Amino acid sequence: MEALRQDDPRRFGPYTTLARVRESAVAVHFLARGADRDGLALVTAARPALASVPAFRRRFRSEARTAERLAGGPVPRPDVSPEGDGLWTATAYVPAVTLSEAIGLAGPLPERAVRVLGAGLAGTLSRVHASGAVFQGLAPGTVLVAEDGPRLTAFGPLGAAAHAEAREGGQLSVRLGYLTPEQVEGQEAGPASDLFVLGLLLAYAATGTTPLADGPAEEAAERIAHGSAELDSVPVGLRALIAGCLSKDPADRPTAGSVAAELAPEGAADRAQGGWLPAVLAAAVTDQAARARALEPPAGPVDDGPRVPPVEERTPTDAVPTGAALPDGGAPGHVVPPGGGHDGDPGEDSRTTRFLGTGARTPRSDRATAQLTLPEEVTNTAPPRLPAAGPPPAQPYAHPAFTAAPPALPAAAPPAAAPRTGPVTGRRALLTAVAAGAAGLVLGGAAVAALGSDGSASATTDEKPAAEPRPALPGRPPEPRWTYARPAKAPAPLTAGVWQDRLLVLTDTAGATAVDLRTGRKVWERADAAGAQSVLTAGEDLCFLAAPTEFLWLSPEDGRIRHRVRFADQFDGVPDMKVAPLTGQSGSVLWFTGSHTVTVRAPKPKKGKKRGKDTQVVKAYFFAYDVVRREEVWRVAVPAGRAPGTPAYRLIAARNADLVVRQDTGTLTPAEVRAGQGKALFRCFDRTTGKPLWNRRFGTVAPGGAAAGDQEGRLFGAVGDDLGAFETGSGKPLWTLNGTASSVFGTPVAAGALLHTTNRDQEVGAVERATGKVLWRRSTEVPAGDGCPALTLSGSGRTLLAADASQVTAFAAADGRRLWKFQDIGAPAPEGAAVTAPYRVLATGKTSVVVQRERAFYAFPVE
Repeated sequence: MEALRQDDPRRFGPYTTLARVRESAVAVHFLARGADRDGLALVTAARPALASVPAFRRRFRSEARTAERLAGGPVPRPDVSPEGDGLWTATAYVPAVTLSEAIGLAGPLPERAVRVLGAGLAGTLSRVHASGAVFQGLAPGTVLVAEDGPRLTAFGPLGAAAHAEAREGGQLSVRLGYLTPEQVEGQEAGPASDLFVLGLLLAYAATGTTPLADGPAEEAAERIAHGSAELDSVPVGLRALIAGCLSKDPADRPTAGSVAAELAPEGAADRAQGGWLPAVLAAAVTDQAARARALEPPAGPVDDGPRVPPVEERTPTDAVPTGAALPDGGAPGHVVPPGGGHDGDPGEDSRTTRFLGTGARTPRSDRATAQLTLPEEVTNTAPPRLPAAGPPPAQPYAHPAFTAAPPALPAAAPPAAAPRTGPVTGRRALLTAVAAGAAGLVLGGAAVAALGSDGSASATTDEKPAAEPRPALPGRPPEPRWTYARPAKAPAPLTAGVWQDRLLVLTDTAGATAVDLRTGRKVWERADAAGAQSVLTAGEDLCFLAAPTEFLWLSPEDGRIRHRVRFADQFDGVPDMKVAPLTGQSGSVLWFTGSHTVTVRAPKPKKGKKRGKDTQVVKAYFFAYDVVRREEVWRVAVPAGRAPGTPAYRLIAARNADLVVRQDTGTLTPAEVRAGQGKALFRCFDRTTGKPLWNRRFGTVAPGGAAAGDQEGRLFGAVGDDLGAFETGSGKPLWTLNGTASSVFGTPVAAGALLHTTNRDQEVGAVERATGKVLWRRSTEVPAGDGCPALTLSGSGRTLLAADASQVTAFAAADGRRLWKFQDIGAPAPEGAAVTAPYRVLATGKTSVVVQRERAFYAFPVE
């Protein structure tokens, strides 16, 4: 403990602070006395720089509610601050030291003490798992060693954070303490993950070192995933149990209840009776109690000191205040407690999913970690980089322990502010990034958090390219080269397209915007291009936009409209033409359907008969149009669709001599639906003249079923639960890829000799196009849903990206190695509604992709 500092609050609600106990990654802990002056309390006050982030506030209170639900035994019941009174919790003070400090004071614990420790922790985990949740709050600094048994002080990733900081623009980055093999391999954490971390903690308590997880992050992650735990120093009576907890396969690990029963059949509390701590630790705990009792609040009225403003009044500050004290790191060789460490510089995390970029960091020797990032807003430039040299920054706070605070270290100067697009407009909840780009672990029962901006980027291009990001660690997404977000006040994008690998062009009902693909900076914005629904390339010099009533050609330099063709002026004989979404494009030629209504006059009646009524008839056409020459190539009459009459065609294959299309189900007439009997009708047209060549159905491919073609005359389509290949010229089946009862296939992607597949089981894979032979199949680790991941191949053809409503997963196209996963948190609407839009991936050149989620865009380097 140490005396209160000048700026420390003197009061939290009814609690009067007496001393500063210690700091953690997310909070500072005070010893306090209640209003009745009876009994001591431990007040945990969130750091203002973090408490100003809305998602942090929600997560902080969520973890406090978890503590309330688990209260009893090793879990103290918290008193939570009311809304508007800062952000803090208070619990009854229990003299104790953290597990990391205990090892530092006494060295490895005797077997009996390890059993009491493990039984107490496992009992709490069992209660958590019974509710269907994952604890994810175990770390050497979150476990307190008290006279009557262990105590837990963290109930989720915030409390168990090894490091946390609010970065430029209000971003929040939190690094957890331990990874598990399934997280390193990209799988979702589950209850068995808590058992793996419990095994690491018990081995640490028994030996003073952590098997697998000590040392540099990259090496630790590799050992966790594939190495064998060295347990020779663990007492023989504990070795088998700890080895079981450290099994690579989560299914092979014991349950929390069985661990508690094996370690202490009579219960941890009963086994702790009569003393369970070594003499040096018992003396340390007794000394802590005596020192705490000796503290008295000041006589007379209490000066509240600096006011603790409600978080809504605060502005984000630098992550670590100058002069912040470092907690004791413990004995050499042990796992540094959360927030502790002697090196002091912020390190690269190993094998993590990144929720927005947080900037490159200097290397650090640290154990494998998991990270979450909660951006207050996104910037539209490359993330700032910390200096490679200079004094180390002050460490964040460490979890409650009751020892004198070590001397403070100077803080590093904060990085220069990067240009920002503006403040966030709202936030959902908080997703934890887990190892290896694993699927986000839902915390507190809800996925949360953040992204938004006013998009006020400079109207001129920054000629300096974004800094090349550092290579990503295995499983973790690479640092985005830049991020960009459309303003919350602007309409949501209608579409986005890439022009010549130079511009990302976005359209909405208010206009069109171009973003430099090198820097992420807004280049121009044009209101007179409002409503465009497609973005295409028109040669080397112009960007082509298709609007509902006209075609536009824009200058890529400033967005000025160079040419405008209204349908009424360009397409003779089709007045008031209504155009469906474009069918597709190949080279300079695009295809689309259009229709208009004509009046058919009733025939002249026979003598003595009344003249009949005129009728309205829809005439529809399929057009080929050259966007470079700005002229119609051909048109052919096609059957009209459902009212109002324009059929919408989807391009299935554009080959050298012909093209194959299929009509969207929503535009089929009732008669066409009945005639199809549940099967899709494909149409083939001569590419040069537009002459219809054939209409054909393939197997039982449904009208809305996935379908794609290739240059060799094959068509691939979803046939029930299977994927079938057909010869388009004859309709003859070529091969069938069998699926399961739920694995309805999505649209495949042809690439060279391979066909990349996707299905509703959230699996992607690769088969030989000619034979259907399976080469590899992998899961995205996303819970199965109604849709299939959408596939995009990078420009180099080496990386396959699968996008769905939950995340983007990157695979090596050749062998299916899972490379990384990415989840942002979405840009909420101004009223705070959660974003549910799926992710979309746009390939840009050979070494980059742009990931979109509604208003948010990220440029990632890829192979």
